[in-house]
Amino acid sequence: MTEMKRKDTIEITVNEAGFEYDIHSLVKAFYPAGNVKVSAMPCGPEKEPDLSGADMAFQFTKGAVLLFLKKEESKTASFAAEKSSEDNLFEENYFVEKLSADLSDEPPRPEVKNRIKRLIYEALSRDTGRQLPWGTLTGIRPVKIPMTLLEEGKAEPEIIACMKKNYLISDEKADLALKIARREKALLETLHYENGYSLYIGIPFCPTTCLYCSFTSYPLVSWKKRVGEYLDALEKEIDYAAKSHRGKILDTIYIGGGTPTTLEPFQMQRLLEKIKGSFDLSHLKEFTVEAGRADSITPEKMEVLKRSGVTRISVNPQTMKQETLDLIGRRHTVEQVKEAFAMARSAGFSNINMDIILGLPGENAGDVRHTIEEIRKLNPDSLTVHSLAIKRASKLSQWIAENGISALNNTEETMEITAKGAAGMGMEPYYLYRQKNMSGNFENVGYAREGKFGIYNILIMEEKQNIVALGAGSISKRLFPGGRIERCENVKEVAQYIERIDEMIERKRKLLED
Repeated sequence: MTEMKRKDTIEITVNEAGFEYDIHSLVKAFYPAGNVKVSAMPCGPEKEPDLSGADMAFQFTKGAVLLFLKKEESKTASFAAEKSSEDNLFEENYFVEKLSADLSDEPPRPEVKNRIKRLIYEALSRDTGRQLPWGTLTGIRPVKIPMTLLEEGKAEPEIIACMKKNYLISDEKADLALKIARREKALLETLHYENGYSLYIGIPFCPTTCLYCSFTSYPLVSWKKRVGEYLDALEKEIDYAAKSHRGKILDTIYIGGGTPTTLEPFQMQRLLEKIKGSFDLSHLKEFTVEAGRADSITPEKMEVLKRSGVTRISVNPQTMKQETLDLIGRRHTVEQVKEAFAMARSAGFSNINMDIILGLPGENAGDVRHTIEEIRKLNPDSLTVHSLAIKRASKLSQWIAENGISALNNTEETMEITAKGAAGMGMEPYYLYRQKNMSGNFENVGYAREGKFGIYNILIMEEKQNIVALGAGSISKRLFPGGRIERCENVKEVAQYIERIDEMIERKRKLLED
């Protein structure tokens, strides 16, 4: 089963509902080429699970878990060799391993989950011969763990030991998570939690849709005549947000998408003037606009952004290899990226971020070195390194079905190339998050020079402040005492957003005011 050559689908059954998501994520991390399907088939603690057609099964019994792993013709008994005979039973079609879950003390459910995940990890690690850099952690916010422990006053060596013991993560990732948590904590202490908020505004249009993209974005050519209507609806939402948050402190603004700079200069001017006229910006620490695509950047747009008080922008190449840009549908050249960056500098921007993606189709370590070298010549103020995430809603899923997953190659080496490249530009890691189905089971890391950190990026990950999100497909968050978080979403489809804008506002009112 190690390479999943026998078939593409891995069928898993579980005899107790409630752990399907975590089992799915962990198994998928070990077998990224497999289509993992987990079914809860309750059959009672003392009955064997239904193994018909299953590749794996997990049977929860009192104090233990049984792992059923289907044998293969090419498989040896190495998986079971290290265990004593009483712990491993050989049946006709399955290895059966008794995993001592140590649940006799009836721990709370989160601890039950962590113990079970450690056992599954150890079994699958033996089966595949692999170790995952993030161990059993499958959530998107691993830095929240050391952040919480720092806030509890734990010493740093204790935090490292806790992360390695409880989640089996590598030394390198434990050190990275702690370093980022320490930096985030210092930055977040300057913000207004209880009486503050941040604002997100989504512009859901792009020049074209990239191969890997699953965000709310639509080709501008299809919506060019209705952008004005979209801005009309957005302004109604802005009016509500400004009125409902009068007297509160606005810490950061982030205009994302899509690609906000698909707006014409007069449309961008309209939006920015509306923001400036509606909100008190006197306490604003950061105003970011995703310029994103080089083929959407002009000197006129850069001038509008700078004149309107935007303090931070992103110019995102994703790669500096032209063949890859063509393949992923970026529809701009490497030279245009360099020209767009120069336009931003000429406009007076002193805080420019660049995004790249590791694991893009066909790229290798040499390509990543080339990209980093070209970015070094441009000398941005921050660099965000994404590990390619395979989204079901993206065109990339179909590309993989036709070309195979082996062309997507992200490794420890490529991650190290970018980390050293960022360090060589005087940058430190300041925020981190993970996604499902990431190439190489790695992470996304933001690097920046001192004073150039993206504060909104930290806020959205660490969930320390209310986020008021406006525009199609955006998600607002409200934090409650005790750490509870509630969300409300705007509809993704642009026409629906325009037609139902009053409903979107009412959704926010119920979340933010009730």
